[in-house]
This record gives sequence, structure tokens and C-alpha cells, in this order.
Amino acid sequence: MLKVSCNGSNQIQALAQCRLLGSPRSFLFRRRRTAVCCSPVTPTSPVLEVVCDRGGVGSELNRVESGLGTLADRLRLGSLTEDGLSYKEKFIVRSYEVGINKTATVETIANLLQEVGCNHAQSVGFSTDGFATTPTMRKLRLIWVTARMHIEIYKYPAWSDVVEIETWCQGEGRVGTRRDFILKDYATNQVIGRATSKWVMMNQDTRRLQKVSDDVREEYLVYCPREPRLAIPEENNNSFKKIPKLEDPVQYSRVGLVPRRADLDMNQHVNNVTYIGWVLESMPQEIIDTHELQSITLDYRRECQQDDIVDSLTSVEPIEGAEVIPELKGTNGSAIPAEGKQDFQQFLHLLRLSGEGLEINRGRTEWRKKAAR
Repeated sequence: MLKVSCNGSNQIQALAQCRLLGSPRSFLFRRRRTAVCCSPVTPTSPVLEVVCDRGGVGSELNRVESGLGTLADRLRLGSLTEDGLSYKEKFIVRSYEVGINKTATVETIANLLQEVGCNHAQSVGFSTDGFATTPTMRKLRLIWVTARMHIEIYKYPAWSDVVEIETWCQGEGRVGTRRDFILKDYATNQVIGRATSKWVMMNQDTRRLQKVSDDVREEYLVYCPREPRLAIPEENNNSFKKIPKLEDPVQYSRVGLVPRRADLDMNQHVNNVTYIGWVLESMPQEIIDTHELQSITLDYRRECQQDDIVDSLTSVEPIEGAEVIPELKGTNGSAIPAEGKQDFQQFLHLLRLSGEGLEINRGRTEWRKKAAR
């Protein structure tokens, strides 16, 4: 065994330059912190252990047994929590994941949520050839599809920041499942965002929705919290507030959007993150210049295929009794939420098929004034 030590002051640099080794299947649980490797690892490599002082990278686990798990498992910065009912993973914000403010875009955050959800499913042994399909689902040709997604961002992470995301899943009766997320700035342990989503089952061949059977429920409920756990407290929860359908005439529009091949996911339809970009395409430029997205809610109504042409429609939604998030100091161009309603804007969105006018997606976005630089 090779053992290396590092101190907590260099933890972020260590994370940026090194790789965490291990997966829930290859780690031995300990209270000591972090195993990282600064050199490539092959299935025949010896066990490597790196011990960091308090506050080191990767909190729960610190040892890897050689030859266990896939290479991706050993390099991934994630693992199940000690009770096995949720999953945490760390991500470094890359240069290609940030926008003009040098902070992560909302599409980047949505992609990370999708990634950590899929990695959670893989960590408990569910399929790698689809989004968290159980053995019974694969046998019956069933897949999970997003029904609703709500994301709140209190502070956008900047380029090279380290974000830790925790996720867990819970049953929603016969209609599907719910997956929640909490995002933290790993350096400060500050909660910088929360999200919740609803998923339903679809037959992969007929493209029709299907109720969740007892067999499928039994396969995933064993990995869910025993009591309901909500990322967004009920008293402040607007995540499932009804979104009215936007009718013509609308104030802003962007028509003729065409899916690229790269927009299709492994389930052969447009990935749910693509819809976020389409929604924002019809936002007025003056809002993009002066405000920052605080929350986005999307209701997915219809699949979108590669040959479809999409129109993006947007109108202002009047604000009634809006409350602004408590002040959070921003960095690198991220916003500090304003205290007055005059600095808070809210919009309704509709994505529909050009020509037929069939509804694809309804949305609501909330925007806060950008902080002065």
C-alpha cells in the first residue's frame, strides 16, 4: 500500500488536480477522510490510500480495493451516504460550463442534476443503458421520463468552484417517483441551490405512459428514505404550483427552433435539459442583461423528436406577494437578491410544435436583479 498525506489548506487544489478513487461497491467505510490519486490507476494497480486532515476532499470514504468496480466507479467523486438512502457527488465547474459572468449556466446545473441522479442509480446496481431502469422495467421495455422539474439557485458557482450535490429518490404512489437534490458549495458547505423533480414510466416501444407496478416499486423503494424527505421546505414550496397555459398573443417569441442530433438522449427523444435552453431563447434581452435566473419550473407535456420544429413563447406573469430569497453574497458576477419587488421579475413560457400548435412544455421562471460589480 502507498500512503500519502496532505493538509486541508490544499484540499481544493488537490480535488482539481487529482481523482477520487472508489464507488459504493469498492470502498470500505471509515471515518477518516478522502482517498485521492494523482496518477492513473489500472485494474492491476496496488491499493492507494491518501489521508487528508479534517476538511479534506470527500468526507465519508478513504480506501480503494484494487480491481473492484469499473474504471469510472474508481474515478468518480461520488458515493452513497452511510445509510445508503442518498448519494453525494462532487463536481468541478469547468470553463466550458460557465457563461459570460464566469458562473455556471442553469443548463450546466440541470446537466449535473441529471448526472448525479443517473450515478446514484448505477451505484445501487440499476441499468447503465438507460436512466435508472430496474430489472423489471428492462424486461417490460419501460423507461423513466421527466414529468416536472423545479430548480432554485441561490448562488451560482463560478469557474473552478467545487459543487457537492446530494440526491435521493422516493415513491409517488402509482404515478411515478420523486427525486430531490441539494447543492452545496463544497468549500464553505453553504447551500447554493435546491431542486425537485417528478418522473413517470413510459413504454419504450409504444411511447405511452404506464402506472408503476408493485414489482417495480419494490425494486427501488428499498433504496429510498423511510420517511418523506423534501429538499424544498413545504412552507416555501412553489415547485408544484400550477402553471397556466400561455395563450396568444404573447409578448416575446422565438420560432422555428430545430433539435440537433446532439440534443437526443439515450431514450431517443430530446433531452429534458434542452428544453431549458429553448425556454430562455424567447426571454427579452433586457432581462438577460440586468437579471439573473432565480428559479425555473418546467411541466413536460409531450415528447419532442428530432424532426420536430419548436416555437418558444414568453410573457410576463404578474407578481402577487412575491418574497425574495434572504440575501446571499454573490461572487464573480453572481447576483445578490434584491429586497424590493421592483427588482424581481416573473415569466410564463410555452414550448409548442410549429404548425400543429401542440403543447410540449409549460414553464415559469423567476428572475432577480444582478448585483452591481
